[in-house]
Amino acid sequence: MKRVVTVQDVSCVGKCSLTVALPIISAAGVECAVVPTAVLSTHTAFPKFTFCDLTDEIEPIANTWKELDITFDAIYTGYLGSHRQLSLVGKLIDDFKESGTLVVIDPVMADNGVLYKGFTPEFAAAMAKLCAKADLIVPNLTEASFMLGIEYNPDYDEEYIRDVLKRLTGLGCPRAAITGITLKKGEIGVYYYDRETDSYYSYFNELLPVRYHGTGDIYASATVGALMRGLSYEDSLALATDFTLECIKYTLHDENRRFYGVNFEEALPFYISRIPTTAL
Repeated sequence: MKRVVTVQDVSCVGKCSLTVALPIISAAGVECAVVPTAVLSTHTAFPKFTFCDLTDEIEPIANTWKELDITFDAIYTGYLGSHRQLSLVGKLIDDFKESGTLVVIDPVMADNGVLYKGFTPEFAAAMAKLCAKADLIVPNLTEASFMLGIEYNPDYDEEYIRDVLKRLTGLGCPRAAITGITLKKGEIGVYYYDRETDSYYSYFNELLPVRYHGTGDIYASATVGALMRGLSYEDSLALATDFTLECIKYTLHDENRRFYGVNFEEALPFYISRIPTTAL
Protein backbone atom coordinates (compact mmCIF):
# COMPACT_ATOMS: atom_id res chain seq x y z
CA MET A 1 0.00 0.00 0.00
CA LYS A 2 1.26 3.45 -0.93
CA ARG A 3 1.63 6.06 1.82
CA VAL A 4 0.99 9.79 1.43
CA VAL A 5 1.70 12.49 3.99
CA THR A 6 -0.41 15.61 3.70
CA VAL A 7 0.46 18.85 5.46
CA GLN A 8 -2.40 21.28 6.15
CA ASP A 9 -4.78 22.47 8.86
CA VAL A 10 -7.74 20.61 10.32
CA SER A 11 -11.17 22.13 10.97
CA CYS A 12 -13.17 20.18 13.55
CA VAL A 13 -16.35 21.11 11.64
CA GLY A 14 -16.15 22.14 8.00
CA LYS A 15 -15.30 20.23 4.85
CA CYS A 16 -11.85 21.36 3.79
CA SER A 17 -8.14 20.71 4.29
CA LEU A 18 -7.44 17.57 6.33
CA THR A 19 -11.08 16.63 6.87
CA VAL A 20 -11.31 16.33 3.09
CA ALA A 21 -7.83 15.03 2.23
CA LEU A 22 -7.77 12.16 4.72
CA PRO A 23 -11.04 10.44 3.68
CA ILE A 24 -10.57 10.96 -0.06
CA ILE A 25 -7.00 9.65 -0.18
CA SER A 26 -7.99 6.75 2.09
CA ALA A 27 -10.93 5.96 -0.20
CA ALA A 28 -8.45 5.61 -3.06
CA GLY A 29 -6.84 2.74 -1.14
CA VAL A 30 -3.83 4.77 -0.05
CA GLU A 31 -2.54 5.24 3.49
CA CYS A 32 -2.77 8.90 4.49
CA ALA A 33 -0.49 10.27 7.20
CA VAL A 34 -1.03 13.84 8.36
CA VAL A 35 0.87 16.82 9.69
CA PRO A 36 -1.76 19.18 11.13
CA THR A 37 -0.51 22.75 10.94
CA ALA A 38 -3.38 24.16 13.02
CA VAL A 39 -6.64 23.08 14.63
CA LEU A 40 -9.76 25.21 14.14
CA SER A 41 -13.16 24.67 15.72
CA THR A 42 -14.68 25.38 12.29
CA HIS A 43 -13.23 26.70 9.07
CA THR A 44 -13.09 30.45 8.54
CA ALA A 45 -16.37 30.75 6.61
CA PHE A 46 -18.15 30.50 9.97
CA PRO A 47 -18.85 33.77 11.83
CA LYS A 48 -16.85 32.56 14.86
CA PHE A 49 -14.08 30.02 15.29
CA THR A 50 -11.19 29.07 17.54
CA PHE A 51 -7.65 28.63 16.24
CA CYS A 52 -4.71 26.70 17.69
CA ASP A 53 -1.41 27.12 15.86
CA LEU A 54 0.59 23.88 15.61
CA THR A 55 3.61 25.27 13.77
CA ASP A 56 5.90 24.29 16.64
CA GLU A 57 4.86 20.63 16.21
CA ILE A 58 5.87 20.29 12.55
CA GLU A 59 9.60 19.84 13.10
CA PRO A 60 9.33 17.44 16.09
CA ILE A 61 6.89 15.26 14.12
CA ALA A 62 9.24 15.15 11.14
CA ASN A 63 12.27 14.45 13.31
CA THR A 64 10.51 11.56 15.03
CA TRP A 65 9.56 10.07 11.67
CA LYS A 66 13.18 10.28 10.55
CA GLU A 67 14.30 8.46 13.70
CA LEU A 68 11.73 5.75 12.99
CA ASP A 69 12.82 5.55 9.33
CA ILE A 70 9.30 6.23 8.08
CA THR A 71 9.09 6.98 4.36
CA PHE A 72 6.43 8.32 2.04
CA ASP A 73 5.47 7.71 -1.58
CA ALA A 74 4.06 11.22 -1.85
CA ILE A 75 4.10 14.54 -0.01
CA TYR A 76 1.03 16.71 -0.53
CA THR A 77 0.68 20.22 0.91
CA GLY A 78 -2.41 22.37 1.13
CA TYR A 79 -3.14 25.52 3.12
CA LEU A 80 -0.03 26.86 4.86
CA GLY A 81 -0.54 29.92 6.99
CA SER A 82 2.82 31.62 7.53
CA HIS A 83 6.33 32.13 6.21
CA ARG A 84 7.63 29.88 8.97
CA GLN A 85 5.32 27.07 7.92
CA LEU A 86 6.55 27.43 4.34
CA SER A 87 10.12 27.12 5.57
CA LEU A 88 9.40 24.09 7.75
CA VAL A 89 7.49 22.34 4.99
CA GLY A 90 10.33 23.02 2.57
CA LYS A 91 12.68 21.30 4.99
CA LEU A 92 10.24 18.39 5.40
CA ILE A 93 10.19 17.92 1.63
CA ASP A 94 14.00 18.01 1.50
CA ASP A 95 14.24 15.45 4.29
CA PHE A 96 11.67 12.96 2.98
CA LYS A 97 11.76 13.29 -0.81
CA GLU A 98 13.53 10.33 -2.35
CA SER A 99 13.97 9.41 -6.01
CA GLY A 100 10.46 7.99 -6.29
CA THR A 101 8.64 10.39 -3.99
CA LEU A 102 5.95 12.50 -5.63
CA VAL A 103 5.51 16.07 -4.34
CA VAL A 104 2.20 17.83 -5.03
CA ILE A 105 1.66 21.39 -3.84
CA ASP A 106 -1.70 23.15 -3.79
CA PRO A 107 -0.71 26.77 -3.08
CA VAL A 108 -3.93 27.68 -1.28
CA MET A 109 -3.90 31.44 -0.68
CA ALA A 110 -6.17 33.33 -3.10
CA ASP A 111 -9.18 33.30 -5.42
CA ASN A 112 -11.23 35.65 -7.60
CA GLY A 113 -8.31 38.04 -8.04
CA VAL A 114 -7.56 38.64 -4.36
CA LEU A 115 -5.40 37.08 -1.66
CA TYR A 116 -7.08 35.50 1.33
CA LYS A 117 -7.06 37.52 4.53
CA GLY A 118 -3.63 37.60 6.16
CA PHE A 119 -1.64 36.83 3.02
CA THR A 120 0.63 39.28 1.19
CA PRO A 121 2.46 39.44 -2.15
CA GLU A 122 5.64 38.59 -0.20
CA PHE A 123 3.98 35.39 1.01
CA ALA A 124 2.99 34.54 -2.56
CA ALA A 125 6.61 34.96 -3.65
CA ALA A 126 7.74 32.64 -0.84
CA MET A 127 5.09 30.10 -1.88
CA ALA A 128 6.48 30.26 -5.42
CA LYS A 129 9.89 29.22 -4.06
CA LEU A 130 8.30 26.27 -2.23
CA CYS A 131 6.57 25.25 -5.48
CA ALA A 132 9.99 24.83 -7.07
CA LYS A 133 10.31 21.65 -4.97
CA ALA A 134 7.12 20.10 -6.41
CA ASP A 135 6.57 17.59 -9.19
CA LEU A 136 3.10 19.05 -9.73
CA ILE A 137 1.42 22.25 -8.59
CA VAL A 138 -2.34 22.87 -8.84
CA PRO A 139 -3.07 26.59 -8.34
CA ASN A 140 -6.11 28.45 -9.52
CA LEU A 141 -5.47 31.39 -11.85
CA THR A 142 -5.42 33.94 -9.02
CA GLU A 143 -2.77 31.98 -7.10
CA ALA A 144 -0.76 31.47 -10.28
CA SER A 145 -0.84 35.21 -10.97
CA PHE A 146 0.32 36.18 -7.49
CA MET A 147 3.15 33.64 -7.54
CA LEU A 148 4.33 34.98 -10.90
CA GLY A 149 3.92 38.61 -9.84
CA ILE A 150 1.59 39.41 -12.75
CA GLU A 151 -1.80 41.10 -12.81
CA TYR A 152 -4.78 38.78 -12.52
CA ASN A 153 -6.57 38.63 -15.86
CA PRO A 154 -10.18 37.37 -15.66
CA ASP A 155 -10.64 37.85 -19.43
CA TYR A 156 -8.18 35.17 -20.42
CA ASP A 157 -8.09 33.00 -23.51
CA GLU A 158 -6.40 29.66 -24.20
CA GLU A 159 -3.17 31.26 -25.39
CA TYR A 160 -2.92 33.26 -22.17
CA ILE A 161 -3.41 30.15 -20.00
CA ARG A 162 -0.72 28.30 -21.93
CA ASP A 163 1.69 31.17 -21.35
CA VAL A 164 0.94 31.27 -17.61
CA LEU A 165 1.49 27.51 -17.37
CA LYS A 166 4.91 27.79 -19.01
CA ARG A 167 5.80 30.57 -16.60
CA LEU A 168 4.71 28.45 -13.66
CA THR A 169 7.01 25.61 -14.67
CA GLY A 170 9.73 28.25 -14.91
CA LEU A 171 9.49 28.46 -11.11
CA GLY A 172 11.21 25.06 -11.01
CA CYS A 173 8.37 22.52 -10.98
CA PRO A 174 8.17 20.35 -14.11
CA ARG A 175 4.35 20.19 -14.19
CA ALA A 176 1.61 22.70 -13.49
CA ALA A 177 -2.17 22.51 -13.71
CA ILE A 178 -4.41 25.56 -13.40
CA THR A 179 -7.79 24.64 -11.93
CA GLY A 180 -11.16 26.34 -12.35
CA ILE A 181 -10.57 27.32 -15.99
CA THR A 182 -13.49 28.25 -18.25
CA LEU A 183 -12.90 28.65 -21.99
CA LYS A 184 -16.43 27.89 -23.23
CA LYS A 185 -19.76 28.93 -21.75
CA GLY A 186 -21.13 26.29 -19.43
CA GLU A 187 -17.83 24.44 -18.96
CA ILE A 188 -15.17 24.44 -16.24
CA GLY A 189 -12.09 22.33 -15.83
CA VAL A 190 -8.31 22.15 -15.75
CA TYR A 191 -5.45 23.08 -18.05
CA TYR A 192 -2.14 21.23 -17.61
CA TYR A 193 1.40 21.60 -18.92
CA ASP A 194 4.30 19.16 -18.72
CA ARG A 195 7.61 20.92 -19.28
CA GLU A 196 9.51 17.66 -19.68
CA THR A 197 7.46 16.65 -22.73
CA ASP A 198 6.48 20.20 -23.74
CA SER A 199 2.87 19.03 -23.94
CA TYR A 200 -0.47 20.49 -22.89
CA TYR A 201 -3.66 18.79 -21.76
CA SER A 202 -7.07 20.19 -20.89
CA TYR A 203 -10.25 18.62 -19.59
CA PHE A 204 -13.63 20.23 -18.97
CA ASN A 205 -17.00 19.28 -17.56
CA GLU A 206 -20.26 20.99 -16.71
CA LEU A 207 -20.17 24.37 -14.95
CA LEU A 208 -22.95 24.66 -12.40
CA PRO A 209 -24.13 28.13 -11.27
CA VAL A 210 -23.01 27.68 -7.65
CA ARG A 211 -19.89 28.07 -5.55
CA TYR A 212 -19.06 25.99 -2.48
CA HIS A 213 -16.27 26.14 0.06
CA GLY A 214 -13.61 23.42 -0.07
CA THR A 215 -13.93 22.21 -3.66
CA GLY A 216 -10.30 23.08 -4.38
CA ASP A 217 -9.19 20.82 -1.51
CA ILE A 218 -11.41 18.05 -2.85
CA TYR A 219 -9.89 18.45 -6.30
CA ALA A 220 -6.27 18.35 -5.14
CA SER A 221 -6.88 15.40 -2.80
CA ALA A 222 -8.64 13.39 -5.50
CA THR A 223 -5.74 14.07 -7.86
CA VAL A 224 -3.19 12.82 -5.33
CA GLY A 225 -5.17 9.67 -4.58
CA ALA A 226 -5.50 8.85 -8.27
CA LEU A 227 -1.81 9.45 -8.94
CA MET A 228 -0.89 7.09 -6.13
CA ARG A 229 -3.04 4.36 -7.70
CA GLY A 230 -1.16 4.57 -10.98
CA LEU A 231 -3.29 6.90 -13.10
CA SER A 232 -1.40 9.30 -15.35
CA TYR A 233 -1.25 13.00 -14.55
CA GLU A 234 -3.81 13.66 -17.26
CA ASP A 235 -6.22 10.95 -16.14
CA SER A 236 -5.86 11.94 -12.49
CA LEU A 237 -6.70 15.57 -13.23
CA ALA A 238 -9.70 14.50 -15.33
CA LEU A 239 -10.98 12.18 -12.61
CA ALA A 240 -10.62 14.95 -10.03
CA THR A 241 -12.67 17.24 -12.29
CA ASP A 242 -15.44 14.68 -12.65
CA PHE A 243 -15.43 13.81 -8.94
CA THR A 244 -15.66 17.46 -7.87
CA LEU A 245 -18.66 17.91 -10.17
CA GLU A 246 -20.32 14.83 -8.65
CA CYS A 247 -19.76 16.27 -5.17
CA ILE A 248 -21.46 19.50 -6.18
CA LYS A 249 -24.38 17.66 -7.79
CA TYR A 250 -25.02 15.62 -4.65
CA THR A 251 -25.01 18.84 -2.65
CA LEU A 252 -27.45 20.60 -4.95
CA HIS A 253 -29.87 17.68 -4.72
CA ASP A 254 -29.80 17.70 -0.90
CA GLU A 255 -32.45 20.02 0.47
CA ASN A 256 -30.77 19.77 3.89
CA ARG A 257 -27.30 20.59 2.57
CA ARG A 258 -24.83 22.37 4.83
CA PHE A 259 -23.74 25.88 3.95
CA TYR A 260 -20.13 25.15 4.77
CA GLY A 261 -19.18 22.52 2.21
CA VAL A 262 -20.17 19.91 -0.34
CA ASN A 263 -21.46 16.37 0.14
CA PHE A 264 -18.25 14.74 -1.02
CA GLU A 265 -18.94 11.74 1.19
CA GLU A 266 -21.90 10.69 -0.96
CA ALA A 267 -19.77 10.94 -4.12
CA LEU A 268 -16.98 8.69 -2.82
CA PRO A 269 -18.44 5.55 -4.46
CA PHE A 270 -18.17 7.34 -7.83
CA TYR A 271 -14.53 8.18 -7.13
CA ILE A 272 -13.71 4.67 -5.96
CA SER A 273 -15.33 3.18 -9.08
CA ARG A 274 -12.85 5.11 -11.23
CA ILE A 275 -9.77 4.04 -9.27
CA PRO A 276 -7.75 1.04 -10.58
CA THR A 277 -8.36 -2.06 -8.48
CA THR A 278 -4.92 -3.60 -8.93
CA ALA A 279 -2.57 -3.38 -5.96
CA LEU A 280 0.48 -1.15 -6.30
